[in-house]
Amino acid sequence: MKSPNFFAELKRRNVYKVAVAYAVVSWLLIQAASILLPTFDAPPWVMKVLVVLIALGFPAALIFSWAFEITPEGIKLESEIAASESITRKTGRKIVGITVVLAVIAAGLLAFNLFRTKPTTSPITAVPITNKSVAVLAFANLSDDKGSEYFSDGISEELLTVLQKIPGLHVAARTSAFSFKGKNATAQEIGQKLGVAHLVEGSVRKAGDVVRIAARLTQANTGEEQWSENYNRNLKDVFAVQTELAQTIVEQLKGQLAGGAANPEAKAAIQAQVQAAEKGGTKNVEAHEHYLQGRFYSDRHSEKSAGEALAAYQHAVELDPAFALAWAGLALTHVWYCEFSTEAGRTGFDTHLAAAREATARALSLEPNLPEALLARSEIELNFDFDWKGAEETLREALSLAPADPALRIAAGNLETARGDMTRAIDLYRQAVALDPLNQRARSYLAFNLAVAGRFSEARAEFPRVVELNPAAPWAHAGLGLAFLIEGKFEEAALAAQDDAGEWARLLIVACARWGQKRIPESDAALAQLTETFADTAAYQVAEVHAYRGDKDQAFEWLERARRQRDGGLAGMRRDPLLANLKTDPRWNAFLQTIGLADDQLK
Repeated sequence: MKSPNFFAELKRRNVYKVAVAYAVVSWLLIQAASILLPTFDAPPWVMKVLVVLIALGFPAALIFSWAFEITPEGIKLESEIAASESITRKTGRKIVGITVVLAVIAAGLLAFNLFRTKPTTSPITAVPITNKSVAVLAFANLSDDKGSEYFSDGISEELLTVLQKIPGLHVAARTSAFSFKGKNATAQEIGQKLGVAHLVEGSVRKAGDVVRIAARLTQANTGEEQWSENYNRNLKDVFAVQTELAQTIVEQLKGQLAGGAANPEAKAAIQAQVQAAEKGGTKNVEAHEHYLQGRFYSDRHSEKSAGEALAAYQHAVELDPAFALAWAGLALTHVWYCEFSTEAGRTGFDTHLAAAREATARALSLEPNLPEALLARSEIELNFDFDWKGAEETLREALSLAPADPALRIAAGNLETARGDMTRAIDLYRQAVALDPLNQRARSYLAFNLAVAGRFSEARAEFPRVVELNPAAPWAHAGLGLAFLIEGKFEEAALAAQDDAGEWARLLIVACARWGQKRIPESDAALAQLTETFADTAAYQVAEVHAYRGDKDQAFEWLERARRQRDGGLAGMRRDPLLANLKTDPRWNAFLQTIGLADDQLK
């Protein structure tokens, strides 16, 4: 049939109506996909492919509408239908009706998409802001010697540590509180981000044997100063100044809650609390300075800084063998080497583990209730002795003494991971993050275990924060690679792991990812390099690769080697997705029995 008016013919053949109907259907499909695809953790490219297919289908739909007509006998070419037999007008009315219904549905989905709560990451429950909460910010170093920054940091960090041990007082953790160092944030901004009502700020000027400490207590929401004091003392009196500072701040906070100054009985109680919190210290000025240096370097979490911390703590205990906190710092630094360093090989591992045991024993013999020393003991019991019940008892005791210590929450989470209770473990890691939101180690454990638990969208949201806080931390990049690997996204896994500071972690992910892609020579090369370079310190990772590749005999041989070498990776093996191929093998339960992780042993 021919028409003198092309546009009239478009209208008669319902081409306009088909175009509108196609647009409405496309809109409906996109709205539905935006809701359903995230629910199933679909990768972003799925939505992109859907949009491209919809766009390509539009001209096809218009051509179909022009060239064909739907009749009671089926679809026919328009040229084959006589004008008297055409039912395009009736078909057009049906198209309009269906379009209206679909448009209403699409609008409803749009409204749902706009106003629903998006399931991004599970929220981290922050500690509510109460009047009995405080953050100790890093004191400014006003000394001529800028290299003595460790001293100003140490004064504020020791004050923070003492306040953390006062019952009923919420104190922001060190990593988050010190993150504002050198920044021009307002009191209101800091208080809101740290979830505290009060701020302790100050400065330290050290010149020879004289130290000048200025401190003030500020109301966070108004910036109003509540108390301030300057102390000019001989360096040997710095210990008395720290005690006085802690007692005054606690008195000020408790006095506000009571509506006035503390009475003599209350002051005596506060003094007793502060003295109890200061246990494990020293009166040796030089030993104290070396201890502050050790704290300063150990907080940096790198191979170089760990060596500097080790030397500083060693000097401190040589100068004062009764300095329990310095022994605890020494123990934790040796533990750090056992957990993260591969440079010294097997001999270095054994030496550091023996030294960690000795330093922990010395610290606890001096102060049996020292949380820092209990943390070191729990790390040894958990990661190297496979003493799960001992670790549980130690952590219970430590948490009763220092419930706001994020490091203890992380250790407790690691214990639950060993037992296979990932729900409880992730909850403990979230508590650690809530206590110290800018603590890279807490976020790293949270992100890594979210991936292990299969909660990929949450893990992918956490890993960029880990990298932002410390891109040089082991597993900061390889952890994201693990998340991609478990999802079967092999190329993304290999690329994500490339920048990891831990070569053993990078090789683990690359070896598995290339195997998944059937790129066997590349997988073999990565496994060979991992085995040759890190056999004495990463036997567990070698076992993971063999297990992932389905080589069960080699996997169990390397697991046994990891057990002999006291490899800390074994603590997480019950829920390790890379070992999934081994769990139906009779040797699996037998091996769990050898390290105390069989179900009947954990009761």
